[in-house]
Amino acid sequence: MSGPDPYAPLSGDGGYRVESYDLALSYRVRTNRLEGTAVIAAVAEEDLAAVSLDLVGLRASRARIGGAPARFSAAAGKLRVTPAQPIAAGEPFEVEVVYAGAPAPRRSRWGMVGWEELADGALVAGQPIGAPTWFPCNDRPDARARMTMRVTVDEGYEVAATGVAGPPRRRGGRVTTTFTSNVPTATYLAAVHVGRYRTRPVAGSGDGVVPPVTVTAPPALSAAADRAFAPVPEMLRVFDDFFGPYPQEACTLVVTADELEIPLEAQGLAVFGMNHLVPAAERLIAHELAHQWFGNSVGIARWSDIWLNEGFACYAEWLWSEASGSRTADDCVRAHYARLAAKPRDLLLVDPGPDDMFDDRVYKRGAIALHALRKHLGDGSFFGLVRGWTSTHRHSLVSTDDFRAAVREAGGPDATELLSRWIERAELPPLP
Repeated sequence: MSGPDPYAPLSGDGGYRVESYDLALSYRVRTNRLEGTAVIAAVAEEDLAAVSLDLVGLRASRARIGGAPARFSAAAGKLRVTPAQPIAAGEPFEVEVVYAGAPAPRRSRWGMVGWEELADGALVAGQPIGAPTWFPCNDRPDARARMTMRVTVDEGYEVAATGVAGPPRRRGGRVTTTFTSNVPTATYLAAVHVGRYRTRPVAGSGDGVVPPVTVTAPPALSAAADRAFAPVPEMLRVFDDFFGPYPQEACTLVVTADELEIPLEAQGLAVFGMNHLVPAAERLIAHELAHQWFGNSVGIARWSDIWLNEGFACYAEWLWSEASGSRTADDCVRAHYARLAAKPRDLLLVDPGPDDMFDDRVYKRGAIALHALRKHLGDGSFFGLVRGWTSTHRHSLVSTDDFRAAVREAGGPDATELLSRWIERAELPPLP
């Protein structure tokens, strides 16, 4: 680990490395009451007099380190837990925090992010700094860890969360489901969704190439969800060919009874609003599925490299458009290039700045840059590059420099120079 991320300098702590999170969560929809116990296994990267965790809007009532009671204090979104003796660099340790409260999204320069109440349930919108609104964590994009969550809700509600779901356990009008994720997961990609849902498999999935896909949705929306997600198995086949095998342990699609402004991806999971169950939103389904490769498996260590997530996911929309018999990827590129040309040219993909990291120009210019590389390299070399990228960096962290090196290996200095024109300069290069 290194210093704080310049785009979110108040989040996370580079003094230790989290190995795993074990969360026991109890949530009451009616009162929006969350009670949790978090056990965090970590290794000190330097001598630690205290362990600093991110926790926002929730109150800790007890803390332990190594099983022994520890002093703790909270201020400005940080929970500081002090052991009886300092923790030496290289030493493994375990922090346990008991906490509770009424979870709510936090204000940020990117809007409200985190745990959000719905009309009859809740969801998590963690990107980029929303995770501390529901569990204490080291909230950095480069701090990935295994996760186990035991989520308890009232009978009549169902939970979809990051990880593979075990069988529900019922007791006293409450239902507990355990979710286990053995792949390293960034805190912003951990999620819990609660509602009056039912979970069903997607027809045509689970055939060996396509992983089993499930839809968790209100029963009243089952028919609409079946129609909207019918293309998903074929999308995954297309992406398997372009990007390599599906890299996650689960593929869960959640539909809320509420309208959402945008869909949200998490590790092995994506959530859509009821307003997204329309043909016009099919591109968004492709986008969120592509994030399972780009962002959730091949992940970024710094927010400044977010074009590697969003450029690939946006380009996946256009690849699916062509594969499904709609507009070709080249047509999509030319249409969006014309729109980009009409916008300000003051953004660098390689470092867009925190205020512009989710700007549509990052998505579209990133996707067009990939198309320019494809035209330069040819389909065989380009998709070989992409499949090598997802295979070599499966469930690991990358940077733009890593991608630049992969491009150089695939196409030499000319390909690297072409990439540089798209990501390191503000002016818009001509289309190839």
